[in-house]
Amino acid sequence: MSSRRWPRWVRVVLYSALGLATVAVAGFVWLFFMGGIAISDRTMLWRMMREEGVEPPSASLISEQLRVPPGFKVALWAQDLPSARLMAPTVNGDLILSQPRGGLVVLLYGDRDGDGRSDGRQTLFAGLDRPNGVDLHEGWLYVAEATRVSRVPFDAAARQVTGSLQPLVTGLTADGAHWRKTAKVGPDGLLYLGQGSTCNVCIEKDSRRATVMRFALDGSGGEIIATGTRNPYGFDWAPWDGALYATENSRDLLGDDIPADELNRIEPGGFYGWPYVHARPVVDPEFGRGRESLIATARPPAHEFRAHNAPLGVRFLRHSVRPAGYERVALVALHGSWNRSTPDGYKVVSLHFADDGRIEERDFLSGFRGAAGLIGRPVDVAEAADGSIYVSDDYAGVIYRVSR
Repeated sequence: MSSRRWPRWVRVVLYSALGLATVAVAGFVWLFFMGGIAISDRTMLWRMMREEGVEPPSASLISEQLRVPPGFKVALWAQDLPSARLMAPTVNGDLILSQPRGGLVVLLYGDRDGDGRSDGRQTLFAGLDRPNGVDLHEGWLYVAEATRVSRVPFDAAARQVTGSLQPLVTGLTADGAHWRKTAKVGPDGLLYLGQGSTCNVCIEKDSRRATVMRFALDGSGGEIIATGTRNPYGFDWAPWDGALYATENSRDLLGDDIPADELNRIEPGGFYGWPYVHARPVVDPEFGRGRESLIATARPPAHEFRAHNAPLGVRFLRHSVRPAGYERVALVALHGSWNRSTPDGYKVVSLHFADDGRIEERDFLSGFRGAAGLIGRPVDVAEAADGSIYVSDDYAGVIYRVSR
């Protein structure tokens, strides 16, 4: 073996990397085992860090533990879908799903044989860079990966795409936290893109992080329309007035009950407070001081969820046949807490919009945490052409169907 030493710069890099790794491991040990902060469920956190989940619940467990309002029923519709995330229903009853962990976009066949389950599946794309957002618009499938947004022709009747993905928006950063991108086409025929922050709280180097952006459908003419949105993961447009609403998980590590998570009404040019102020209002202890004039311009949330409930996908119901009381309603998937003394969230809630602007929150699909423990974490909500409601769950790797 040669006795020649590595160059000094190589040794510095290696020692620095080793030091950072040691600090990271020590920090994890303190956090996980010594109770450095409140943790809702250490088993869940351990499984999350190892990118593992739980087995799909049985039909009897679903019947015993999951609850829906009177007039609805819930059943398991598809399983074996690790990291199941965002969904886009097709016009013929199928469902497109992203699976970031596997780099997959899959097509789940609708239930045509009447057994209450998806009839099968096919992979539309594999080997993508952590795909998350999917949307369908006028014969195109839009896919948001970690660093780009693309589209491809999609034939719903033939159940196939034509050709390869055509990049529209490229060069997006995916470092740090909140790397998932959500892209949807709005009722104005423009492409909207939500991109979260790199961190819990910080001043971003990339001005596109923690924003909502808007583009022409070919990716041109991009502009930032909303800032200070820590992670605008789910968004949708209210069908009665076209207003755009986006969910936001507020910052962590300020305690069990503050700050509240948010639903924001997105207005062009709006500033929503992060990282200087959170919810109504919790001034950030690190970044808020001396920013009073800026904080005064921050738009308050349209609705506040309980702290650490982690609202993700949001969907306004549009089907013409709905039960009484569901005329102006959005469903929101609460992924559930990871850093709270008492676990909270883990359900789908309905938001009922009154004419005077008030929003009432009610449970819609609940019971994911119960006597059998934590059996799932909702991510997204989709409404099919027949009025069926689908809920994706990345912890059990399943999709539920809620029907009348």
